[in-house]
Amino acid sequence: MKRIDVVSSESQASEAAPSPAALQLTSLNKIYGTGASAVNALADVTLTLPTATFTAVMGPSGSGKSTLLNCAAGLDRPTSGHVLIGGIDLTRLNEKQLTLMRRQRVGFVFQSLNLVPALTAEQNILLPLRLAGRPMGPEREWLRELVERMGIAERMHHRPSRMSIGQQQRVAIARALITHPDVVFADEPTGALDTKSSADVLSLVRDAVDALRQTVVMVTHDPTAAARADRVVFLVDGRIVDDMTAPTVARIADRMTRLEG
Repeated sequence: MKRIDVVSSESQASEAAPSPAALQLTSLNKIYGTGASAVNALADVTLTLPTATFTAVMGPSGSGKSTLLNCAAGLDRPTSGHVLIGGIDLTRLNEKQLTLMRRQRVGFVFQSLNLVPALTAEQNILLPLRLAGRPMGPEREWLRELVERMGIAERMHHRPSRMSIGQQQRVAIARALITHPDVVFADEPTGALDTKSSADVLSLVRDAVDALRQTVVMVTHDPTAAARADRVVFLVDGRIVDDMTAPTVARIADRMTRLEG
């Protein structure tokens, strides 16, 4: 599958050597405001996420979770530090290159879904390819595999208004995966779902990691959701204060209780 270069080959060679990690954050800082009113939303965050891993990000309200996701996904620029996706340093890209990078190598799943109401499920899923100017034909088989995995093959010609919230979230996940991104960023993807739909969606995300070798970063407040991840990173005041592997609901809930106490 061919991707449009977001930076020249000479620039890539000199500025960002290939990396085995899907995502690398190095000494990441994000400061809002100036002087006495300045707020450090992120403070010296360093994190490496290998390919085909599922990482949950948790922390109290205002801890910097959304800021971390936005900077890591190229939606916002850090004040200092570096963000590398697939070995390409996002902090060295101009706005046009950054837009191309997001379209080609980053997937997004949000609680608000952000589906286009006038488009069918199939059209919503294929939208990232259209925006990136890539041909649809070569991805038809991949589309069929995705919708079968998501259990929405029979809903492809339905618009979002004729689908349940759970089905819409499955469409959003398929849309995030259609470009074979280096990383999928999910912001509270189960926040609007009931218990069963939430469990179903988390199983689909887990399957994308295990079977499709997708890398996922998920911001969540829910210990049950976070326990499906391989790793849970905890933030407080913009800093990583804990990094838990082999997470369980009980361990996560206990850690959050202590952080919020």
